[in-house]
Amino acid sequence: MGDVLVTGGTGNLGRIVVAKLREAGHDVVVLSRRPQPGHSVRGDLRTGQGIPAAVAGVDTILHLATAPRGDAEACSRLIAAAIEAGGAHLVFTSIVGVDRIPLRYYEAKKECERLIETSGLPFTIQRATQFHALVFRLFAAQRRMPLLVAPTCDFQPVHMRDVADRLVEHVSAGPRERVPEIGGPEVRSARSLAQSYLAAANRRRKIAAIGLPGRIFAGFRAGANLTPNHADGTLTFEDYLDERL
Repeated sequence: MGDVLVTGGTGNLGRIVVAKLREAGHDVVVLSRRPQPGHSVRGDLRTGQGIPAAVAGVDTILHLATAPRGDAEACSRLIAAAIEAGGAHLVFTSIVGVDRIPLRYYEAKKECERLIETSGLPFTIQRATQFHALVFRLFAAQRRMPLLVAPTCDFQPVHMRDVADRLVEHVSAGPRERVPEIGGPEVRSARSLAQSYLAAANRRRKIAAIGLPGRIFAGFRAGANLTPNHADGTLTFEDYLDERL
């Protein structure tokens, strides 16, 4: 068994984190429901099957796995298994604004934070702003529409590599509990990001800026998803587009 167990290690962020951990000299095991190439162990956070064996003997658990539903339940199962195994350092990735934007997905992340903080385990909770990839998908999903719709709010997208670097630091440093948030290097209007997307994709389309009703969009409009005092990311949205397109 390795010294670091990574849940969600086959996802977009997880693959980057696993590679960086191994580069830093850590013995990393990836938790997966299905057999994976490399050093992996089978376990299912949805049911708890295989989780006690997966966490046994590890020093750090890096919890990156996420799902539209069942995040809190999965986190609770992981915590219970970690406590039973002796109390590994649990590193959790969350999102800036989970306590101020009433999205169901965000509320589940907030509940995971609460479960971890009250578990008695040594822990580190890292909140990050939205990834460049999420903003990209927002625009790319509209590629067949006559207009490109951009919400009337700002984003501070961060590159997954910047977040991965921070997470590797936490594994090496040990428990820090709540650490400063990490955001991308720039706070940008959605319209500005849409313009950069169109330019990089070499497309000409009008941009329609729209506001949406409700408490969720009000949170974004108020900047609850931003952390301008922690603009620690180094890679801009244009850097991401250069890689992606």
